[in-house]
Amino acid sequence: MTDIYTLLQDVYTGIKPTLEKCGFSPVLRDGMSKDELPVSLESSRVILSFKGEGKALKIEHFNKKIALYGVMKDGDILESDYTKIAETLFDPDEANEKDVRYVINDFSDTLLETFGSKDSKAGAKLKLPIPVSKAAVASGSSSYDPNTLASRFTTVYPELREQYKANIEKYGQFLPEDFFMNYGNQVVLDTIKQNNPTAMRKLFKLLNEIYSDGTNETQSLICVTILGSMNNDQELLANCVDYMSDELTGPVININRYLASRDGKGARMKLENPPVYKPKKKKKSSATKIGD
Repeated sequence: MTDIYTLLQDVYTGIKPTLEKCGFSPVLRDGMSKDELPVSLESSRVILSFKGEGKALKIEHFNKKIALYGVMKDGDILESDYTKIAETLFDPDEANEKDVRYVINDFSDTLLETFGSKDSKAGAKLKLPIPVSKAAVASGSSSYDPNTLASRFTTVYPELREQYKANIEKYGQFLPEDFFMNYGNQVVLDTIKQNNPTAMRKLFKLLNEIYSDGTNETQSLICVTILGSMNNDQELLANCVDYMSDELTGPVININRYLASRDGKGARMKLENPPVYKPKKKKKSSATKIGD
């Protein structure tokens, strides 16, 4: 277990250059030096506070999550003025260097997009699709889509965050098969081969949850595209059994059997060689020029 204050110090150190670029300085309590962590404790919430001209910011850790809140407003700023602009899981019991780096990159991008000048926004123009929230799923108004799976997948594997962004930038939308076949599946297979209990619990906690409340497309992505890449390897499947939910286990085993069978040969070839992406053609204008 890593102390949350140590983790927040690492996050603060990582985003400090971006904070300064966006015009923020730490809010220090009496007696604090400018080199100290600008931290306060409110109930069980650990908060880092920052201010700028006509704006304020805070980083809050609570209930194993870390969130970024911001506001742009002249005059006095009230607690109710803050809006949550970023949030991710951040459990001190499991967080490591990769998790810290993910938070730094995610919060830095969000800061530049929200508070940066035109020049500083130059590297942060990409608008990422908004993941489906747990609250929306709990209310029954939405189900987890492939983008939500990938977005949360990159909190488990922060090293793939740039590939996730590059996929969206390249195609103008998120293409899940392209991302997972080229990047995601390999780290999943590596995790399953290594069979480290902590890493396996972290991976399948995500897959089980998303599968249970996912769209049909998302469920197929998990069972066929991702876990179907085990190619019916009995050792790999055995490693997964203790971590997969009952709801996920049956489909994954059956799909692996099918893809390894003679009947599933065609499906396997299509899976490994997806069709080349073709952007939708723009409709031609029906208007004619004067004089035609």
